[in-house]
Amino acid sequence: MITELMYLALVTTFTAVMWIPYILNLIMVRGVVDAVGYPDDPKPMAAWAIRMKAAHYNAVENLVVFAVLVLIAHAVGVTNDCTAAAAAVYFWARVAHFFAYTFRIPWGRTIAFAIAWLAQIAFAWHILM
Repeated sequence: MITELMYLALVTTFTAVMWIPYILNLIMVRGVVDAVGYPDDPKPMAAWAIRMKAAHYNAVENLVVFAVLVLIAHAVGVTNDCTAAAAAVYFWARVAHFFAYTFRIPWGRTIAFAIAWLAQIAFAWHILM
């Protein structure tokens, strides 16, 4: 498997498991019945879990763009050291974004997001040039 597709698989898998900690918090706070139901006055999740859920949503939104760019690059045969590096950078930036968002690391979320976005731009550049 080429590097870009491996990192696409890694970032997809990471995004697929991001929900587990905040759902466990939801179950701990509300109990199983309210966690799977629709309580009228739900107890709030922990602040970290709320931030983690927001980070997960952001990851899902950005995974769509990254996945399409990686798949287009693969389909048209645009793979090189730059696209491989961009894929690795994207993955690690998304990991950093997730933890920076969850643990409220000043500037961390924004910097990690910007780095991941630049990795997407690198893919787009190589596809279009």
